[in-house]
Amino acid sequence: MEIKNIRNFSIIAHIDHGKSTLADRFLDFTGAITAREKVSQFLDNMELERERGITIKAQTVRLTYNYGGVDYTLNLIDTPGHVDFSYEVSKSLAACEGALLVVDATQGVEAQTLANVYIASDMNLAVVPVINKIDLPSADPEKTKKEIEEVVGLEAGDAILASAKEGIGIKEILEAVINKIPFPSGNPLAPLKALIFDSWFDSYQGVVALIRIFDGRVIPGDTILLMNSGFSYEVQKVGVYNPFMKELEALGAGEVGFIIANIKDAGRFKIGDTITLRNNPAKEPLPDFKEPKPMVFAGIYPIDSDDYPELKDSIEKLKLNDPSFSYEPENSLALGFGFRCGFLGLLHMEIIVERLEREYGLSLISTSPTVLYNIITVKGEVKSALNPMKFPPSEEISMQEVEHIEEPFIKANIYVPSEFLGKIINLCVEKRGRQVELKYITKSRVQLVYELPLSEIVLDFYDQLKSLSKGYASFDYEFSGYRPADMVKLEILVNKDPVDALSVIVHKDKAYVRGRNIVEKLRTLIPRQMFEVVLQAQIGSKIIAREEIKALRKNVLAKCYGGDITRKRKLLEKQKEGKKKMKNIGSVEIPQEAFLSILKV
Repeated sequence: MEIKNIRNFSIIAHIDHGKSTLADRFLDFTGAITAREKVSQFLDNMELERERGITIKAQTVRLTYNYGGVDYTLNLIDTPGHVDFSYEVSKSLAACEGALLVVDATQGVEAQTLANVYIASDMNLAVVPVINKIDLPSADPEKTKKEIEEVVGLEAGDAILASAKEGIGIKEILEAVINKIPFPSGNPLAPLKALIFDSWFDSYQGVVALIRIFDGRVIPGDTILLMNSGFSYEVQKVGVYNPFMKELEALGAGEVGFIIANIKDAGRFKIGDTITLRNNPAKEPLPDFKEPKPMVFAGIYPIDSDDYPELKDSIEKLKLNDPSFSYEPENSLALGFGFRCGFLGLLHMEIIVERLEREYGLSLISTSPTVLYNIITVKGEVKSALNPMKFPPSEEISMQEVEHIEEPFIKANIYVPSEFLGKIINLCVEKRGRQVELKYITKSRVQLVYELPLSEIVLDFYDQLKSLSKGYASFDYEFSGYRPADMVKLEILVNKDPVDALSVIVHKDKAYVRGRNIVEKLRTLIPRQMFEVVLQAQIGSKIIAREEIKALRKNVLAKCYGGDITRKRKLLEKQKEGKKKMKNIGSVEIPQEAFLSILKV
């Protein structure tokens, strides 16, 4: 295959702008699938993706298209659109020379549209604008073209007008891919140099790696070397997805395909590594991906403690498929052995937990998401606190052993119709935000830029944003650094004993409300005992909220149908002494439902 007839490209867009539908039309138009094989969102092959209507994993497919009497090989990589999966987008774009920027003609430029274009331009990719959904009555292509030019900074005069649903403009898009996206540069005779941009674990074949070859070629029987990790393996199979797995005799420079080398140890393999030949290695590896930085942390525990080894193996295998989350072992007095995992966002966390449960048959508890705090001591040392157990008590802070505490901040880009502007500004102020910029893109659309504490947005900010704007607002964010903040450790006491799994880190101004909510919720969830149970929320040595669960009463006077009053008093005093003794030696068993409810408060 001639390298000049290859095109490697991705589809990038904001969530729900029509990427997966457009990919379906490409498969139809090029004859990659038959009418019998045809299903909606063909490349979203995960059950979870179809249920939620979002792309979670980037998928690759080889298409063949005849243009001007020449057969062209088009390697398409369909990418996610949600902000939490931006790492999937960046590693897919590293294997491409160009990208189709799909913009919804009814919605215009949205937050993630901008973020994805910036990733593509940082990698010097050719970007071809496509305006989708022109068949809808509310579509305004001319206004969308103007937004692309003003907001994104791309020339959009010749943007392709299309409707992926109706099949309009598909031919023009494929021709633009051939004419506007450059063919790959690479030397077929140079030593092998290939980038691993995706992988997953197959129970029968071991690790399956998706690779983009920049130089050289690879055939079954070659001994490959992973340049960063230093491990060598013999290649068993090479091939492509078109869209089903198809084995080939070789993969050459410029091509995108898969490689199977009987790799059984998932821990040795790393996405972003460079593959070369052991006998004829490349001089230097390809640039590695920028490591994703986890923004949200949560504990994941098996409901049955015997499932811990299985959870460990499952997390290792899932990490191979999604390297954007991190994990480390953790132990909780209430929940047992588990893992403290780092995620790129709240949706990312939900998807990982759900994939572990579905793909590996586990029953899990996930704790309330938290963020990473920096604790600066008077000696200048910087300590990190991932969870409340590692957070210093208020006494240490007051005794000046800790100089200050820093929390992470993000810079948020919010696009919202002007009619909802007041409500969104109020929401940002409520979340301790600071306005950086307010700009009218058009008469009816506003761009808001806010600096917000990450801890305020990880729980319900996105849900509230969508509710207040009736679903029209879009949101994208980037990490902007750490700032000093007045954070405190809120402890929950049950009969004066602290319960570590229920402790939380909160801002001082919101501590009372959070403490009151937790103890009120606990009062309804913990069953009544034979003795009184006292629930308290505490900061340092100060109790800020208190609730009581009254004791179950046994009527010891039921058998007294007469006689002297002193006999009744004697029985009541005896019962009182017994309850007092029981309270001193009795323990309260907190049900699992209480932890699940409180961790989500």
